[in-house]
Amino acid sequence: MIEYFIIAIVLIVISLLTSMFRILREYERGVVFMLGRFQRVKGPGLIIIVPFIQQMVRVDLRTIVLDVPSQDVISRDNVSVKVNAVLYFRVMDPQNAVINVENFYAATSQLAQTTLRSVLGKHELDDMLASRDQLNTDIQEILDSQTDAWGIKVANVEIKHVDLDESMIRVIARQAEAERSRRAKIIHAEGEHEASKRLLEAARTLSKRSEALQLRYLQTLTEISSDKTNTIVFPVDLLRDLRKGMAGMEPKEEEDDEGSYQASSDDFADVSFATEGGDSGTERK
Repeated sequence: MIEYFIIAIVLIVISLLTSMFRILREYERGVVFMLGRFQRVKGPGLIIIVPFIQQMVRVDLRTIVLDVPSQDVISRDNVSVKVNAVLYFRVMDPQNAVINVENFYAATSQLAQTTLRSVLGKHELDDMLASRDQLNTDIQEILDSQTDAWGIKVANVEIKHVDLDESMIRVIARQAEAERSRRAKIIHAEGEHEASKRLLEAARTLSKRSEALQLRYLQTLTEISSDKTNTIVFPVDLLRDLRKGMAGMEPKEEEDDEGSYQASSDDFADVSFATEGGDSGTERK
């Protein structure tokens, strides 16, 4: 009987000695309480806890990734959207994280959800879609200031998705299309305005010398002659200039034995061009 009693005492002593020794990893800290009162923060490594007198709470110091569930948000311009985000935070002060809040993980999660709704509700839909970086910064600063008393540091907040209704997506598409059309019309008008200036400068340059205008006529005829057309319009003004150039020449009419005829300068009023198909086009003044 005495042997069983001794064995029981030995087992109790061994279990007590075993419970005294705790090993904390590098990223863990132990908040130690002595008879219910905070004593100090221990770790990492091997620490000794007196059974029934001291208690220890483990705290993980690694960065925690918190997925904020989708929140129904009404924007400033009365558009209903669903927004979810991801939150990165870590415990900087294990003492405050254990003493000042019951469950710092759940408290941070609830605070992130309410802050997300309140901040996004102050902005319009365009800001949610185009200015996410600024919104992320605003939410992160608010959460960091409110969780500072809990010994928690909010490192970053990222808005992941902004879900819209199908009707709102179509409205945004029409708005983007209208904006593109507006920009296209403005660019076209600016091009016409620039082209009119260039044409005015070209007209002033060509008006100084009539020879330049004639060369331009000939260049235009060269360009259109490559097209498959039956009629070529020859400017009468150019014919008039050719007459003036030939004014010094004395017209002659000679008829040889075979009935040949030499045209005078007045005959340039009628000009015919034959094409490969056999048709001809005539322009008369």
